[in-house]
Amino acid sequence: MEDRKLAVLRAIVEDYVQTHEPVGSKALADRHSLGVSSATIRNDMSALEEDGYISAPHTSAGRIPTDKGYRLFVDKLNSIKPMSQPERKAIQTFLDQAVDLDDVMNRTVRLLSQLTKQVALVQYPSLGRSSVRHIELVSSGGTRLLLILIADTGRIEQRTVDMMNKFSDEFLQDLRTRLNVALDGQLFTDVPDRLNGLAENFAPEFRPAVNTVVATILDAVVSQNEERVVVGGTSNLARVGEDFTTAVGPVLEALEEHVVLLRLFGEAAEPDSLTVRIGHENPVEELQRASVVTVGYGSGDQALATMGILGPTRMDYAGSMGAVRAVAKYVGQILKDQ
Repeated sequence: MEDRKLAVLRAIVEDYVQTHEPVGSKALADRHSLGVSSATIRNDMSALEEDGYISAPHTSAGRIPTDKGYRLFVDKLNSIKPMSQPERKAIQTFLDQAVDLDDVMNRTVRLLSQLTKQVALVQYPSLGRSSVRHIELVSSGGTRLLLILIADTGRIEQRTVDMMNKFSDEFLQDLRTRLNVALDGQLFTDVPDRLNGLAENFAPEFRPAVNTVVATILDAVVSQNEERVVVGGTSNLARVGEDFTTAVGPVLEALEEHVVLLRLFGEAAEPDSLTVRIGHENPVEELQRASVVTVGYGSGDQALATMGILGPTRMDYAGSMGAVRAVAKYVGQILKDQ
């Protein structure tokens, strides 16, 4: 697309996001330094409409961007709007006050929804991409003990183990030590191999108890319920304007489905891998009048999970993309320093 038409499309998107009203050629000429007359802008708008980048919502002179128009606008963004120094400082201060992983996730959701005025979605760090930091065994009295598995991301899994028979403090200490020697720093995906045959290192009378604890650890590691998503800021949908009113109900229903949220995230291959799905690019029918901006977060070469925002296709893409990316970087650093 020639530069002038792209400039007209960019101006239409920016004005529509700001005013929520269809944009006409005279308004574009008055508000933007496009360097051409209203007549030329009308011709460019006609060409853009013919190519499917803008459309007329009703019989007025104004036009609004289509999904195709938003996609081109996002693809041609020269830069993502950076956060100001005060904004970055506020993000860091707010997240640094978190006391544990749950608090980090909840604060992140609140922060994203406030910064972008959209619905915020944050996935907990995946156990499948995490490493073991520590295994703790705590006697609960009688034949029960509490197994605590701590990941390098700060994520904690707890299980109650019924040992069937009473056990001594010496046995518990020995088992705790051997488990941590075997698992410290190991990826969760490698835990089954590391625990294979561990019971053979104990006297025969202790092997059933060891196998019980090992089975509990494996259950925690391969749990199918590990993928958790926190959602916040749904009240923002009530303030997005009349053009999105009929879509709010289906969007809210979709957000209640855990599987839907995970489909939105997909696979985040590496940190800072920003993805924007616009309208019909979304895999969920109820969300095809919305846009979703997601990014992987974590440290190193592989993302631990994904976070993002969801809102109407008429959103401030540059600002939203910048906010999501900035928050993801801070959360990744916090988890690294856990």
